[in-house]
Amino acid sequence: MPAAATFFEHQHLARRNTRVMVVLFLLAVLAVVIAVDLVVATVYIWSLNSDFTLPAGTKPGVLVGYRHVPSALYLGGAALTAGVILIVSTVNVVRLAGGGSAVAQMIGARRVAPGTRDPLERRLLNVVEEMAIASGVRVPAVYVMEDERGINAFAAGYDVSNCVLAVTRGTLETLTRDELQGVIGHEFSHILNGDMRLNIRMIGVLAGIVFIGSVGEFVMRSVRGSRNGRNTGGIFALGLALFVIGYVGLFFARLIKAAVSRQREFLADASSVQFTRNPDGIAGALDQIGRSTGLISNRYAEELAHMFFGQAIKVWFGGLFDTHPPLEERIRRVRPGFQPSAYRRRREQAAAPTVAGSEEAFGRSAGFAAAGVASAGRRNSDGSAAWGRSAGESAALVGTVDGAKIDYAARLLAALPGPLRDALRETGTARAVVVALLLAPKEDVMAEQLAALEAAGLAELARGAAAVAPLARGLGPAFRLPLLDLALPAVQLAPAQDKSGLIEALKLVIHADRRVSLEEFVVMTLVRHQLAPDAGTSTFARRRLAELKPEVLVLLGLLAHAGVRSDATGDREQRLLEAMRAGIKAMNLEGEPGSSGEIAIDAAARALAALRELAPLQKAILVRGLFAAVSVDGRIRLAEAELMRLVGAVLDCPLPPLLESVDPATLQA
Repeated sequence: MPAAATFFEHQHLARRNTRVMVVLFLLAVLAVVIAVDLVVATVYIWSLNSDFTLPAGTKPGVLVGYRHVPSALYLGGAALTAGVILIVSTVNVVRLAGGGSAVAQMIGARRVAPGTRDPLERRLLNVVEEMAIASGVRVPAVYVMEDERGINAFAAGYDVSNCVLAVTRGTLETLTRDELQGVIGHEFSHILNGDMRLNIRMIGVLAGIVFIGSVGEFVMRSVRGSRNGRNTGGIFALGLALFVIGYVGLFFARLIKAAVSRQREFLADASSVQFTRNPDGIAGALDQIGRSTGLISNRYAEELAHMFFGQAIKVWFGGLFDTHPPLEERIRRVRPGFQPSAYRRRREQAAAPTVAGSEEAFGRSAGFAAAGVASAGRRNSDGSAAWGRSAGESAALVGTVDGAKIDYAARLLAALPGPLRDALRETGTARAVVVALLLAPKEDVMAEQLAALEAAGLAELARGAAAVAPLARGLGPAFRLPLLDLALPAVQLAPAQDKSGLIEALKLVIHADRRVSLEEFVVMTLVRHQLAPDAGTSTFARRRLAELKPEVLVLLGLLAHAGVRSDATGDREQRLLEAMRAGIKAMNLEGEPGSSGEIAIDAAARALAALRELAPLQKAILVRGLFAAVSVDGRIRLAEAELMRLVGAVLDCPLPPLLESVDPATLQA
């Protein structure tokens, strides 16, 4: 696939590939079923030996013998084989219903605590946080495979907003920061390109096919241990045949898996360079794998081989079955003219700060230097900035990352006060930070909000929120979503009771002043979406915009109201209608927008939930229309930017910071 394909095109193709893979695996299952039937029929004929007689007038022959095997035997063998494969695959798919965390636990990885003091783990979290803020992806849970000394990593999950990243201990201990950033950029490409859902489903399907071979192996082992040698030859032959058949299915599955995986790896490598603007980072990581290894010793390495950053297992006929392209070819594509010896010399000279876990390790590219981010335009006092992109160009920002945005994310993280940064890393205080984001700046209103929490039995949470409120408030509104993203990993580790308590606390804080602002709607909706029990199990969406026109109009109305100031002059009604009409036109929907009155927050939340069912390319049209509405005046306000990023988060269409060109030091709007 060309690297220029948009996020939505990648998602659409990933879903189409899922359907293709299902068809191919069903054909593989059919082939296994036929092979099992042939084996069962052969054993049946062989076991009868001389007692097997053909009807009078027929000529002896192999095909004739097969025709006279009872049809019930064929049907029974087919049903049993297909049933076993289906059951085993279903069990494994259900086992992995937890998404990325289930995969990480399956392979024995340990989750890195947000408050870890290990310098290498702290560096890893910092790189992941930068990439997440820069891309608009919720900060993934991070895992370490402690027993793996090779250099490898993988991303797993069912959707963009609920995924995990796992790296080996060897990756942490061997790679420099730039190399680690190259690997993380590669894995974020898999997150953004829709590869993860297909990868997890492949694990489940492969398990069913491999199981046939495992049964055959068990039968042979049982026969070898039997003291009764009579009549065991046929059983051993049956076990051997099942063993071979199981690996015949795996043969074809590996072929399909390898072909698809290799192309995705080239794309992810190229995306990593685009994200980081530093080809030496990923080229250096690949070079380090060549000098050591990326092999995984875990018993599930075979099932997960297609998910890893590098080749995870050794296979026969490597060129045919390797899930990853040769290292030399990958390095050549991302860094033509790469000189390993010169690179290694530079690397060794800067090795000391890398081992110490410094955040300014070897080879930071010029783009990541301390120089500020150039502003594309000064922000107005109303928190808006000039927006020179068309609606189509704006929609194309979904799922993108570039070096400037990573610069911005790094500067934003550096701007956080130390005590607030520490609070975001612990479960209890992270919950308090989330509540503090919605505390009113007026002391009397904030006192009412805190009193409501205390009356509901949430006094400890109220005290914590009051303590961190001055730190959070001092940063300005543009830090709201990044702070929320940084707090969520720690909040998600809380017991279910504490998560429910947080949602209840947010409701109390929001309704204490008997009104719901757009900012409160953004925080509440995003927290509820991330902490919902079914947040990671989105449906296989395929609905069209025309089917959900009422919900589209609700969302358009909400964005229009966010973009038109309440103190606007008498043309406010006209400006609202103008914004909504621009959105309707960009989405090629028919009719007028209808009422431009205030939008009920509950109606907006229901509309967002319904629009999650849109097919990927339909979401592209929706986002294009929403951008047409918010940028109809050639500007974008902070409230509009936050709403667009909220829409992206809920619909699994991650948007990078839309005002990323503004220096974090000037964000106190």
